[in-house]
Amino acid sequence: MAELDEFTRQGLECLRQAVAEALERKRKLGQYAVFWRDDRVVFEGPDAPEEQSGPEPSAANEPEPPQN
Repeated sequence: MAELDEFTRQGLECLRQAVAEALERKRKLGQYAVFWRDDRVVFEGPDAPEEQSGPEPSAANEPEPPQN
């Protein structure tokens, strides 16, 4: 990976810390978290649903452009 400038490195570290804190808060509250792993949506946690209830994101789910 290319060397990052100091501002970019600090920004990435801040984002990593924010995500870690949010996941820890969800863990303490017993809530599940949603991740994208191996090209699919994954639910993890004690109250996580068994399967995703909605459709997978795809181009078919995007709204059609307005007709003139």
